[in-house]
Amino acid sequence: MSKLRKFGRLFVIKNRLEACAVIYALGLGAIERGLHYMEVYPGFPGWLFMAACTCAVFMAGARLLEFTRKDNRQRRRRSDFIGPRQPLGQPLAEIPN
Repeated sequence: MSKLRKFGRLFVIKNRLEACAVIYALGLGAIERGLHYMEVYPGFPGWLFMAACTCAVFMAGARLLEFTRKDNRQRRRRSDFIGPRQPLGQPLAEIPN
């Protein structure tokens, strides 16, 4: 195995603890950037930029936790059974057990 590939494997998030550590680091950076925005843009624009920073962390964190979720071969939501081309207004197909 090449050294570059071994080095690259160090940066793969493998479990939920590592995902939580990355989310924590993203959150710290987002708050720091949001505070900077509030100094540069006082008032409503600063608050708006700070909210955008924290929302980005929420979305990225949800995705990281979803990717590290253990798969027990069961779907968790009814919406998981909607196919990519099935319109939302039509009834869902039978849910397998």
